[in-house]
Amino acid sequence: MANQQTLDQVFAALADPTRRAIVMRLCAGEASVGELADPFDMALPSFMKHIHVLELSGLVQSEKSGRVRTCRLSPDALVGAEDWFQQQRAIWEARLDRFEAYVMQLKKERAAAKRPSRTTKKKGSES
Repeated sequence: MANQQTLDQVFAALADPTRRAIVMRLCAGEASVGELADPFDMALPSFMKHIHVLELSGLVQSEKSGRVRTCRLSPDALVGAEDWFQQQRAIWEARLDRFEAYVMQLKKERAAAKRPSRTTKKKGSES
């Protein structure tokens, strides 16, 4: 599993909607920073800060060729997050299973408490 700092960086990077949109666009294939920035109404230096955060988290890699910087998704950075989600899912499924068993036990106990006991004599049948 990824170390906690790396995991924090991935989640922090994905916390921003602009960065999530960049990641989703890169799922379709690599793109230049200009292509990535085009749909956003922000100055290029501001957009580059988003790219920088994504690079620091390991989600995006970029390389410059001449005047063009091309970005590509680095999905290996998500492996640590995926492992963390799987661990959390296992924990919560176990908790929910225990909770379900507890609720079923309570239902059985309530049903048993509502049933008349077989040893109790019915009214009017006393001799």
